[in-house]
Amino acid sequence: MKILVLGGTIFLGRHIVEVALKKGHEVTLFNRGQRNADLFPEVEKLRGNRDNDLTALQNRKWDVAIDTNGYLPFHVESVVNQLSEAVQHYTFISSLSAYADAKIDGIDENYQVGSLPEEIYQNARTMAAVTGETYGPLKARCEQIAQARMPGRVFVARPGLIVGPFDPTERFTYWPYRVAKGGEVLAPGRPKRPVQFIDVRDLAEWVVKMAESQQTGVYNANGLDYSLTMGELLTACQSESGSDARFSWLPEEFLEEHKVGAWMELPLWIPETAEAQKGFFTFDSRKAIAAGLTFRPVADTVRAILEWDATRPADTPRFEKAGMKPEREAELLAEWHKSHEQ
Repeated sequence: MKILVLGGTIFLGRHIVEVALKKGHEVTLFNRGQRNADLFPEVEKLRGNRDNDLTALQNRKWDVAIDTNGYLPFHVESVVNQLSEAVQHYTFISSLSAYADAKIDGIDENYQVGSLPEEIYQNARTMAAVTGETYGPLKARCEQIAQARMPGRVFVARPGLIVGPFDPTERFTYWPYRVAKGGEVLAPGRPKRPVQFIDVRDLAEWVVKMAESQQTGVYNANGLDYSLTMGELLTACQSESGSDARFSWLPEEFLEEHKVGAWMELPLWIPETAEAQKGFFTFDSRKAIAAGLTFRPVADTVRAILEWDATRPADTPRFEKAGMKPEREAELLAEWHKSHEQ
């Protein structure tokens, strides 16, 4: 099968290309060539950008296209207009953030997606338009554009937090790395609070499988296929790293009082009192599971992250985008123990 991958050198795209090559597919990459340009020397690389240079895609044919980095409706519209006659099938990687909110548990693919005033969509022409507030609705509009332009030929995957080797966001990597360092670890909220995420390798394998069979429709793609708690996740991090970490579970009231940043400063934590995010860790992915999505054990994910992290230079900046600074963690733990002992 001839596969065109839009992106293909960063995180999920990188893993999708690896899976496709292992399965014997002929892969072509289309990107700007600005990041990890030396990856996959054996594949054809077309250079261009979605803003104003799709020339390299002209007069070409592929069986499927997999779009790993579409964020702006303008960008997706330009690509699908170019590819509508060039490919039989189009895969768009969206996000669970496309939903209007997460106010209830068990949200499935029929739940309402987010929206923005029309003028915002029309003016969203640069990546500066992608913010925490606009990211989800922009993804939802991207889905709609693709489906309207290529009816009956679009597969939309809505993953949650994607984790694993080569993650540039550090949003999950923080926990295996921090627990491996040992000592007292600040843990957020309740040990039995549910968490969800998906290993990038599981997602990549499933995306390629769905493209191979040219499946269409919208699918939540989040894991695992069993209930996992924050306590179980941290225990897995401790077990796989062999560290002497001990966990101090600080109540959410204390964290909020001390203005701890949810999700980014303290990854995988959103206050359970946040009404609009009540169901953020309970999305329903049964449709995807029925379509062949599988999940490796969480211990495998943790182990792979630790192995990848060990290959990075010791002076590699870590957790500048996400994760709690050691000094901040120490201050909060000291304050907690001081107030708890009084």
